[in-house]
Amino acid sequence: MVEKAVAFAREAHEGAYRKGTEVPYIVHPLETAVIIKTMSEDEDLICAALLHDVVEDAGVTGTQLEKEFGARVAAFVLEETEDKSRTWKERKGATLRHLDKASRECKMLTLADKLSNLRCTARDYLLVGDEIWNRFNEKRKSEHAWYYTGVAKRLDELEAYPAYEEYIELCKMVFERERI
Repeated sequence: MVEKAVAFAREAHEGAYRKGTEVPYIVHPLETAVIIKTMSEDEDLICAALLHDVVEDAGVTGTQLEKEFGARVAAFVLEETEDKSRTWKERKGATLRHLDKASRECKMLTLADKLSNLRCTARDYLLVGDEIWNRFNEKRKSEHAWYYTGVAKRLDELEAYPAYEEYIELCKMVFERERI
């Protein structure tokens, strides 16, 4: 099933690239799945990591996911999916509120997703500095700091995982000068 999810995600994200880069988008869900694998052997959760952006960014429906991968995988993906009709601040606020009551598996998926994003941001931040924020819809570093540190606070039950420790260290590196 994992191989099927890789192929499905690759096709869904065909031609897409990470914001402001020439890195094929599929790298992100693959990395997210690798991070999940360090925390869990749950095949459904690994598949959800591979597929976590297909509804939000590639026009796949929850019904399609359920048909192809089952109700549990679809539920994980839909729980992680943001409503793109809302503003950046509204979407991120909704994610933070959701994490207050989310399942451990959802929190693991969020950690893997956000760590992958933060790795990319941190890597490019080292190269271009604060210019990096111009790539995003929300261009203020302080808003990204609010969001990423808010995620960290809500995922603290995962502190035993090296992925959480790495996430915290990258937050400190990227957002060290922001008031958090």
